[in-house]
Parts: sequence; C-alpha cells; structure tokens
Amino acid sequence: MGREIDQSEFSEADFQAFQAQLALETQSLADYLNDGRVDAETGTCGLELEACLIDRAFRPAAENDRFIHQLNDPLVVPELAKFNFELNTPPFPVAPKLLSALHSYLDTQWRQCRQTAQQLNLDVCQVGILPSLCDSDLHLGNVSSQQRYIALNQQILKGRRYRPLDIAIDGAADQLRLQHNDVMTEAATTSLQIHLQLAPDDFAAYYNASLLASALLVAAGANSPLVFDQVLWEESRIPLFEQSVALPCFVSNSGAIIHRVTFGRDYCKRSALELFQENLHAFPVLLPMDYSDKSQLKHLQLHNGTIWRWNRPLLQITQSGQLQLRLEHRSLPAGPTTTDNVANIALFYGLVSWLTNALAEADLPEFEQVRRNFYAAARWGLDTPLQWLDGVQASPADILLEQALPASIQALKNIGFDSSEVDYFLQEVMRERVMKRQTGARWQRDFYERNQRDSRALMEAYQYQCTQGAVHTW
Repeated sequence: MGREIDQSEFSEADFQAFQAQLALETQSLADYLNDGRVDAETGTCGLELEACLIDRAFRPAAENDRFIHQLNDPLVVPELAKFNFELNTPPFPVAPKLLSALHSYLDTQWRQCRQTAQQLNLDVCQVGILPSLCDSDLHLGNVSSQQRYIALNQQILKGRRYRPLDIAIDGAADQLRLQHNDVMTEAATTSLQIHLQLAPDDFAAYYNASLLASALLVAAGANSPLVFDQVLWEESRIPLFEQSVALPCFVSNSGAIIHRVTFGRDYCKRSALELFQENLHAFPVLLPMDYSDKSQLKHLQLHNGTIWRWNRPLLQITQSGQLQLRLEHRSLPAGPTTTDNVANIALFYGLVSWLTNALAEADLPEFEQVRRNFYAAARWGLDTPLQWLDGVQASPADILLEQALPASIQALKNIGFDSSEVDYFLQEVMRERVMKRQTGARWQRDFYERNQRDSRALMEAYQYQCTQGAVHTW
C-alpha cells in the first residue's frame, strides 16, 4: 500500500479488468520462478517504522503534511492518519556490523525527525498505540491526503455493504466495545515492519520459521497495552488492526473464512507463489488501478498491499528485469526506543535463522497450534503457556531464556554477525528485558495503574524515559 494511486472512484469494468490482469501477473510470477529469473543477491535487510506526532499536551497532532514538508526526507512518508508518519531505511546488506549500522541509521533519522517536529512546536513518539489517543481523534477529517487511503476506506466500507465496523476486545482488566463507520481505528496502530530479501527456493522455509517465531517476537516486543484508556492485550495492535479493516473472504475450495489482516491459514509448502495464488482466488480486489506498464507486476504488488498478513511476501522487478522476493514480518509494535527496535530486529533475524535450520530436520508443529500461540502471546505476553517444539509446553519467557535466545545468538554468529554486537542486543538488551519481564507494554501498564490511570502522566513519563536508554532499564 506504499504506492500512491491517482483515483478513488472505480467502475465495475475497472474491477473486471484488474482481476484479469491480476490473473496474468500471477502466472507471470510463476514463470519468473520456473525460469529462474530471480535476483541472485539475497540477505539484504530493511525496515519500516511507523510513528506518531504529538503536541505539547502529549496528544496526537494532525500535522504530518507540514512535518514531512519541513523534514524533506524522501524516506519519511505519510501514514493513514495525519498524526502518523513512516520512516523507511535503504536496504542493508548482511554484514558483520549490520546491527550497529541499522542502529546508527535509525538513530540519526529519528533525531532529525525529532528536531524537525520540535521546530513546529511538536514532538515524535514511537509506541504501538498512543496512550493519549481518543476514539474521537479517529475520524475522516484526520485521514492523510493521499488518494490510496481515501479509496481504501471507501472500498472496505463498500465491501461490508456500509455496515459499521465492530471493535470488541476483551482484556485482562477491561473490555472495549465500539463501532466505527470508517477504517480510521487502523490509524491507532503503529508498527515496526522488518524485511529480509530471500532466494525464492528459501522463501517457504523462512516464511514457516517466521510464523513459528511470531509468538516469541510479539510477547518479547509488546508495547500496546492501552486503547482509549482501557487496559487490554499486551499487544492490542493485533486485535485492533484485524478488526479495523475486517472484511471476511471465503476460500472457495474449503468454505473457510479468512480476513484481510490475518495470521494465515496454513504453512507455505513449496514457494511464495502459493500465497499470491491465494491472494488471487480468496481476496476480492479493493483498488483496481490500471497501470500502463504491465511488465513490473504492479497490479500484483498493489493487491498484495491490501492483504495484511502478519508475515507477508513482498516482491518487485529490478531494473535488470529480475524478480526480487522479500519476507516482511509485521507483528512488532514501534518502540519504545531505537535500541529496543534493533534488539527486536536482531531477535527476528536470529529466530528465523535458527528455526529455518532446526525445522529442516524436524516436523513442523501443527499450524493451528502455531496460530493459537501467536494470539495467546499477543494477549497475555511473556508468561502465557505455549505449545512449543517437540510437544514442550512453556511460556515465551522460558522458551526464550532456555533455548531460543542462546540458539538465535549462535545462529547470528554462525552467519557472520559481529559477536560483540549480537551479545549486546540479544544478551544485554533482549535477555535482560525478558528476565525482568520489562517490555514496553508491562512498563506502561504498571505505570498507568500506579498513577490512577492518568494517560497524560503516562505519556509524559514515557517520552522522558525514551531518552534514558532501552525499556529494560526504566
């Protein structure tokens, strides 16, 4: 959905033409894979980090046009709401100093964003869901000016026959029940999206490893416990995003219902093509743009951008006409700090590297159990019981401390990551976070309850703490 479109109204003929082109491009993708027309370079990494603009009262500030114009960085772009923006990195090659390179780039970019915001009497914040956000902030008057967001809202509502979206989340302490006549509750959620370029032959194994890793990642990285002053899941982004664009689709060969924001319905058995074929057959077209250049698989990319798997395939055609394939992991929230972000990235790379090799010699766990693990970890965090490998039942914290963190550290060192950097981000930051149970979500929840549920005081303390180091030290 990063590609802008130039219209928001479509005819039935537009949908039919797009569907036909989508079928052709899905076959073209199969041809690229069968013919070996693929980019030989693999292992490059990148990310997208969504963030919030806030005013001096720590409330969302609908000023992203002014902020982005002043910043003048082509890698910082608008998001759905005017109080959101997104930072992008260039691709980084896998190299010994990858983690410090990512940290240095993100830190510099974040400092520039903060400087620019402060020139406008604003500030910036990395958090999964802004604690000071109110439901009344989420209206179409605050939608960003890009056509793709206006069109997306119209088409999702049309697909629902203009029935309101029901938001219903049961948390440990509170419940949230509300209705929305637009998709703006999606704008409450800001995330860290990690990309890894893969050889097509490796995609299925890494995708499946990423599915399995998702529960550990979301438990260790949780930073979204509050929605509109209600204490809900440790990572409330997960149910809120899923319900914000709820548009059920039927899988024709099974009668099953899946949603456009989804953990998926099965492993990838052979190649990424399976996921794009599912896109074609199971998900109705939302944005039927007609691109004159039919050689770049742009229709395939646009349609894929309207299906938000928590682990998603991405592709593009390079200038040399080769297929480039990436895996995008989407379950992690933004923040709290740059150091926390890079520790989460290191954990993702370490887990998928370890699990890809481990699963090559073992049977995959039952998919439905892996899916249940993900939602349990998002809801309850580090201490919820999971069904893990080899039938082991343990919490995410115990799995990480006893097996997954040591294995991830060794996996990264085996593929050439600098030993001191791996030890810093995964031993000194991630291990300490898990041992102390001091995620961003836990810190927010504890502060909120200690301070009479004062979300303004929480925001003020959070902004101050974000200048003091990683969350496990707060």
